[in-house]
Amino acid sequence: MGMTNTTHASAAAATTTAAAAGGAATAAAPGVPAPAAAPAPRLDFAKTAPRVFKAVIGLDAAARDGLDPALVELIQIRSSHLNGCAYCLHMHTNDARKAGESEDRLHMVAVWREARNFFTAKEQAALALTDAVTRVADAGVPDEVYAEAAAHFEEGELAQVLSLILTINTWNRIALATGKVAGTDERQG
Repeated sequence: MGMTNTTHASAAAATTTAAAAGGAATAAAPGVPAPAAAPAPRLDFAKTAPRVFKAVIGLDAAARDGLDPALVELIQIRSSHLNGCAYCLHMHTNDARKAGESEDRLHMVAVWREARNFFTAKEQAALALTDAVTRVADAGVPDEVYAEAAAHFEEGELAQVLSLILTINTWNRIALATGKVAGTDERQG
């Protein structure tokens, strides 16, 4: 993604402001962004709200129960794309790779409608439902999207898929609100 003139102007203004304030700001080379300041730390949700955090973990485990692990990751990746959650996107693409998912399919999740041949009809129905539920404020969940999902999933399995979509949207919002950094998978340390 290229830098815009606004970004250049902002970086220049920040450098000028720092220099005017007596700081020792070093001008970045043209076309190279200045190093970003570390964001202010935000609360550690797991430590600050442990009962809520454990409840979301329980919801997550219950939502996955009985679903195909590949489908689980596709849903989580798609929702994370839509929500702009780099933390969860990084985590779930890595999980999908570990589970044997192909790089081709991982790259196509973001454009699944244009790359339908990479996904089964059942996966497409789940991805369409993920899109609708994740963007529910835009147009609700259209009847045709729900009907297509209901045609591919038995009622109990459909409830699991919906639960998973709700859960990943919750995780995305927790990660975004608390400033989680992509590449730092806290499950491993």
